[in-house]
Amino acid sequence: MTTTETSPDINTVNIEAVAGLAAKIQESPEVASTTWKAAVTWEQGFRSTASIRDFAPIGSDEPAGLGGTDTAPNPVEQLLAALGNCLAVGYAANATAAGVTINDLRIEVEGDLDLHTFLGLNPGGNAGFQGIRAKVIIDADAPAETIEELHRLVTGTSPVGHTLARAVPIQVDLAERTISEVTA
Repeated sequence: MTTTETSPDINTVNIEAVAGLAAKIQESPEVASTTWKAAVTWEQGFRSTASIRDFAPIGSDEPAGLGGTDTAPNPVEQLLAALGNCLAVGYAANATAAGVTINDLRIEVEGDLDLHTFLGLNPGGNAGFQGIRAKVIIDADAPAETIEELHRLVTGTSPVGHTLARAVPIQVDLAERTISEVTA
């Protein structure tokens, strides 16, 4: 992300903080290595909540057709939203750095999921998305060429986009095992 001289109020993005972090990372590259965390607590049925930093817990549930109570988005919907939210951050940051005012930005994200493996009907198959598509609708005070360059920059630097598009090692350890005592 390259910055130009911008107003501190453009897109209400604190671009100085972003530029300061980039400068700090250039000076001390080890600062770029970060770890992000979430803790999930099961409530009942298919309902759980994710705790992230000091924010209110984020609910998760399944639609009634999948056995849930439909009280919150399900995990795959949250994954799609995470991609859209990450792209929105990229557009806001990079447009601000380029001095481009965004008047309206919407990102529609959808993905194709075959439930066979999830339901145990195709052991060893792919339970994940077969494909994900995002459509960006942006109204900004810039010529089409600038918006196209902004789009290339955002899609080329999205952490969530890169995570979804590449094989990422996932390790799931069973940390505790508690056996409830059964009484006769």
